[in-house]
Amino acid sequence: MALEYLFLGGQIAAAGRQNFMRLYDVPERVFEADVLETPGLDEHDAQLELLALGAQALGVGTDSDIADYYRIKVTQARTLLPELVARGDLERVEVPGWREATYVHRDAVLPRRIEAQALFTPFDPVVWRRERAVRLFGFEYKISIYTPKAQRAHGYYVLPFLHNDRLVARVDLKADRQAKQLLVRGAFAEADVDRASAGAALLDELETMAGWLGLDEVVIEPNGDLAPFL
Repeated sequence: MALEYLFLGGQIAAAGRQNFMRLYDVPERVFEADVLETPGLDEHDAQLELLALGAQALGVGTDSDIADYYRIKVTQARTLLPELVARGDLERVEVPGWREATYVHRDAVLPRRIEAQALFTPFDPVVWRRERAVRLFGFEYKISIYTPKAQRAHGYYVLPFLHNDRLVARVDLKADRQAKQLLVRGAFAEADVDRASAGAALLDELETMAGWLGLDEVVIEPNGDLAPFL
């Protein structure tokens, strides 16, 4: 509790992590001198900047989406977001089906098409805020690691997979570091997905992940409707 208090007050800093444990050190050994010498912001300006950063990361979001990005209270955010509109950082927009006040960041790009692929951890902002994942992708998701085994629909550590502009699959993964294998314990496609196309893209991403983790091979277990396409 004392360390957390010092951390919140800026008297110590986060120097990294081991597993899920934060490593602490004095700020002078974590930050460059020019960072330490930068004047601090008062609460109003700090929250304004955090909202601007959250909106930039999201591209488009409701007032509660943007507030949630850095855990600012929605009531506070609703009084500050008009200031960001006034200074030109945000534009108020309407998205069909979205009921709350919605904003788009000035740097957001609306491409003609999206060609992308990525595996998301359960803590990625794309899926962390469940309401937004449903609104954007029709994708209902929750972390399975706290769910009793008998109640898990797709496995233990399930990662969503983005292909182009859709979340198309869920993959249950485990890194067996002793055998140097990335185990695909289950692969499940969303409804109305081209499984052959999604499977090819997912396999490519799994091989990239295995290389990043220093593993030698990807092992596909025959579990889930997408597994045969891997």
